[in-house]
Amino acid sequence: MTYRPRSDFLNVMMSRGYLADCTDYQGLDEALSAGTVTAYIGYDATAKSLHVGHLLNIMMLRWLQKTGHRPITLMGGGTTKVGDPSFRSDERPLLSPAQIDENIAGMNRVFARYLDYGEGPQDALMLNNADWLDGLNYLEFLRDIGRHFSVNRMLAFESVKSRLDREQSLSFLEFNYMILQAYDFLEINRRHGCLLQMGGSDQWGNIINGIDLTRRVIDHEVFGLTSPLLTTSDGRKMGKSAGGAVWLSADMLSPYEFWQFWRNTTDADTGRFLKLYTELPVEDCDRLGALEGSEINAAKIILAREVTTLLHGAEAAAAAEATAREVFEHGGVGDDLPTVEVTAQELADGISIVQLIVRAGLAKSGKEAKRLITENGARLDDEPLTDAGLMIDAGALKSPIKLSAGKKRHALVKLEG
Repeated sequence: MTYRPRSDFLNVMMSRGYLADCTDYQGLDEALSAGTVTAYIGYDATAKSLHVGHLLNIMMLRWLQKTGHRPITLMGGGTTKVGDPSFRSDERPLLSPAQIDENIAGMNRVFARYLDYGEGPQDALMLNNADWLDGLNYLEFLRDIGRHFSVNRMLAFESVKSRLDREQSLSFLEFNYMILQAYDFLEINRRHGCLLQMGGSDQWGNIINGIDLTRRVIDHEVFGLTSPLLTTSDGRKMGKSAGGAVWLSADMLSPYEFWQFWRNTTDADTGRFLKLYTELPVEDCDRLGALEGSEINAAKIILAREVTTLLHGAEAAAAAEATAREVFEHGGVGDDLPTVEVTAQELADGISIVQLIVRAGLAKSGKEAKRLITENGARLDDEPLTDAGLMIDAGALKSPIKLSAGKKRHALVKLEG
């Protein structure tokens, strides 16, 4: 791609590595250069928090606002009731309206850390597609919107085709999802003059549908832009850790654990992640990413500090860094480690070390915890833990104990109260 944009936003997208594809580089660049452009990304409310896999697109919205434009976070209060089938092997579990509302509230708290919401021309908007989808008349929708969609073309989209090629069921409910998502773009353009939909490259087909529908129904010129689907240099999906999803809500993942996730970035990913997930100048990201040997660890600490500061604030980032230094450099405990509290009643008959390892999030199951112990991957107060049958009583918890899984994951266990 040799196009050189004039607009600040497209320059950032290209120079920092956010851009996978765009429907019309020149047309979008001209619109961005001419004035304030409104753009949106949609998020279905399938969990109580967003996770690191969402963070790249959140940063795109943040840069959009920083370069003088208006971001919209579209909550899928309506589409979550259907479920996006894109590149999934099975149907998503259906959630109740109360669960969806609770999830949206949790996600909104995360967005507020990255975007400035308000009534000004460049202030972010929070919308919910239930506002227009919940009241649709089915027959009118089929007549006015459904007639613009070719089933032949819908079947050819890779997200649907891959499911059918594997002979995995695709319900009629899910098949409707792409029509509803396309309708979102039409409605947001009508209501708020939105010119651009962004998303991961797996959403390309859905974005194209929305552009085509908006042109057909109201003859408005709109655009689509996608980001790459990230994998780490060792081939893992970005956002996954040994303990599962890396959540962006502090009540689901502590700031220390979040900081530690970024500190554990592989050498080969450090420069790229600095450009995508921090606001440091590109030249600084390139310089830090080019460090080698033990020097790259300083770059990883900067990465962890910057990303944690954006989400949780400078104080939480500093506390996480101080705890890491205490734990890793001095063999101490640190004040910010994830903590499990047990009651005196639980300790009356003793509680197994395996159960504590699971509760601390250092293993997903008792079986995994036992394997960790037998493979010499577990430590108790920095000493090798070899007895999977060990029971912990009140005497052992007169002071907190530290559990470790490998060299990088730690947690405290202490008596409640």
